[in-house]
Amino acid sequence: MGGSLSVLGAGLAFGLGAIGPGIGVGIIFGQGVQAIARQPEAYGVIRQNMILGFALTEALALIGFVAPFVFGK
Repeated sequence: MGGSLSVLGAGLAFGLGAIGPGIGVGIIFGQGVQAIARQPEAYGVIRQNMILGFALTEALALIGFVAPFVFGK
């Protein structure tokens, strides 16, 4: 019983840990598209910042995925 609860807890922790980065990615790309629509000449800078923000946000999701396995024992 204890092992199955541990797996359930790890799955729940990752699910909750993925909510924030999922919302963050949506905000990053939504605002980035709006910024490009308003200032098309700044496309390069906006795109670069969008990719950097996406990478940092996804790093949080990966930490949320790995943390239950590292600290789960």
